Amino acid sequence: ADVINFDGHVVLPYRFRNKKMKTLKDVIALKFKTTESEGVILHGEGQQGDYITLELKKAKLVFSLNLGSNQLGPIYGHTSVMTGSLLDDHHWHSVVIERQGRSINLTLDRSMQHFRTNGEFDYLDLDYEITFGGIPFSGKPSSSSRKNFKGCMESINYNGINITDLARRKKLEPSNVGNLSFSCVEPYTVPVFFNATSYLEVPGRLNQDLFSVSFQFRTWNPNGLLLFSHFADNLGNVEIDLTESKVGVHINVTQTKMSQIDISSGQ
Repeated sequence: ADVINFDGHVVLPYRFRNKKMKTLKDVIALKFKTTESEGVILHGEGQQGDYITLELKKAKLVFSLNLGSNQLGPIYGHTSVMTGSLLDDHHWHSVVIERQGRSINLTLDRSMQHFRTNGEFDYLDLDYEITFGGIPFSGKPSSSSRKNFKGCMESINYNGINITDLARRKKLEPSNVGNLSFSCVEPYTVPVFFNATSYLEVPGRLNQDLFSVSFQFRTWNPNGLLLFSHFADNLGNVEIDLTESKVGVHINVTQTKMSQIDISSGQ
């Protein structure tokens, strides 16, 4: 399948021929993989208040749809459904959205949810375009607060139109920020295995005011030392450990009254 790599900046729009799209039925399918927990996968909206959005929030998939609200009356069309978890695992995930009027099937990796939208309208009215990989910047507060998708998508199909094929054949114009490429870049990581006696020692950085460290780990042991470092000039030390399956950070500072800081997190 054609694969598209989104860099977190670029947005891919599919523009409608007649500037408007009014549908009673929609079928949208795609596959994605990412290491990011936030990002807009697809978005479309209309001037009548209709919108459709599929996005990652806290590594869960959130689908939002509004077939129209009546601002003066009691009709409230916003509908939001959440599915899945830990989707930022850099594995391929398959999504299919099938809509017939107010009736929706949302399928994520063979797990299907069926629901009906709020409100009384059956048609989805979109203007100009539907975008993949993010929301085009419109100046609205909602467009800047949501992150663009960073990762790979393949087999994007919108109502029978092969979006990935159109993009590859340069029939679609991506937004002029960022890069769209057609191969999925694998993140380069080298796992290191430790037994109970081995450790990895790296040189410290002199004259640095900032101490910063990040890593991912996996273990069956509830206790163990993850990291230890002395500060220069005998100013103290920092230690990160596992104690009863919780991560603890201990900072000892020798020259201040508040000599020890202990933080615990996780379970």
